[in-house]
Amino acid sequence: MFDLRPLALAALFALAPGIAVAAETWDDKLFNPKPADGDVVLPLPCGGAMAFRKLSVPGDSVYADYAVTIGIQDEARGFAEGARTAHVAGSFSDGKTQRYVLMAKYEVTEAQYEAVMAGGDCPAKPSMAKRLPKTELSWIDSVNFADRYSQWLRKNAAAKLPKEDGEMGYARLPTEVEWEFAARGGIKASPAEFNERLFPMPEGMARYVWFAGSQSANGKPQLTGLLQPNPLGLHDILGNVDEIALEPFRLSRLDRLHGQVGAFVVRGGNYLTAEADMRASYRQEVPFYDGDAPRRSKTTGLRIVVAAPVLTSADRLRAAQAGWSKLGAVSAPDNKPTEAKASDDPLEELALLAKSSPDTATKTRLQNLQTSLRANIAARDEQRDRAAKASLRLGAFLGRKLADDSRAVDALAKLYKARVDGGNADDPRTKAFKDQLDREQAVMDGNLRYYADSLIRTAEDYGPEVLKRQMQILLVELQGMGLGELKPYLDRNFAHVSAYQKDRKVARSQWLADWNKMQ
Repeated sequence: MFDLRPLALAALFALAPGIAVAAETWDDKLFNPKPADGDVVLPLPCGGAMAFRKLSVPGDSVYADYAVTIGIQDEARGFAEGARTAHVAGSFSDGKTQRYVLMAKYEVTEAQYEAVMAGGDCPAKPSMAKRLPKTELSWIDSVNFADRYSQWLRKNAAAKLPKEDGEMGYARLPTEVEWEFAARGGIKASPAEFNERLFPMPEGMARYVWFAGSQSANGKPQLTGLLQPNPLGLHDILGNVDEIALEPFRLSRLDRLHGQVGAFVVRGGNYLTAEADMRASYRQEVPFYDGDAPRRSKTTGLRIVVAAPVLTSADRLRAAQAGWSKLGAVSAPDNKPTEAKASDDPLEELALLAKSSPDTATKTRLQNLQTSLRANIAARDEQRDRAAKASLRLGAFLGRKLADDSRAVDALAKLYKARVDGGNADDPRTKAFKDQLDREQAVMDGNLRYYADSLIRTAEDYGPEVLKRQMQILLVELQGMGLGELKPYLDRNFAHVSAYQKDRKVARSQWLADWNKMQ
């Protein structure tokens, strides 16, 4: 039976003075015009909503982060966008091997901004024209928007917010590293694609980016979500309007940022940026003030993320303290049977010297030296981990090639045998089959030698724990790039490496037979 109570209540509220009518829920086209699998939708005041995507990063502990190269190798732009190594990590656990923050799928629209900033007096239900990105925002305006939205979510939609260790998330501006990591495609992009000037655009830039010119934006901002998204499912991450970052501008000083802190940063370019100037590294400083008023521009908008604090509980604090103590620690390689002696540990020696020194200045210098040495050891370990992961990736790809080679050789061998058994041994076509079989056999033998050499080097250079952890990270990366079908090959290669570490037996015939069984 049709329930008339909602209609009666609505009529009562409409007639009764001082009783607010509940805001009408927005149509999906107003906040998520191109829905996709994996979208996370959070409510807004006034019946609105905002769509987000997970910005996922491999990570399994409080100190796990992910090294990426951001910026660009360009002499003309090096002062602001010089290439450097940076690190990104997620706020929320997503299984045992991934962490994430939520990043808004679209730039914040006029309708969304008005709904959050209305303060209880909801504007009329927005029209499609209100799907334009909100512009003429100062950095303070953007921070205030995120703060207002955070408070509203915590009060009205706490159950929908992601949580980490029991702590609710909150909205904020993205950091520069988060923003560029997302703009380049995150773990959905291959390492080579990630380091390109632009994320992959197979249909041409005009299908992904609003830039200057009559063939694109034609001098004005465009409705959000009209174009194709980047590999992470983010729309208009480049072009349309500049997007404000959380931290202030600093110059690039080769492999690090300069110490002087400036005004705020906008990223990504806008509808007045030339097509040739579009790039993931696009980064400009904008003054906080224009005369005596906050600086606001018709080309500047924002995109937000939902994140969480780092130290969410007493347990997390203890985990951070324990993790910090282990950073840069000296130990024997984990594939060796013996541990390093305490007397062989330079960090321990420095700690003892600092503790026993009666001179405060000397003690401080020794402690600084200990910290510097720990940082160098930690950097060395990160390089080792990346190399181990690359070795496992290579083994998986070589294994897949061997699987293909083995099946091709088997098929040719059967054809050749059938012709010989059929009395056609002297036929020229039979000889052609034999020549092709010999060539394919030689290629397979060469690849098998290369696979065996790489496998042995991997097993001898990296310990089981290092390889196990890098395997988990590699699986996350491959899944992110849409290469999850490589998991069986990675598993088989890892099994071969592990077996060799245990018995040191070179088993080429068995390795080839294992690959031949792969479907």
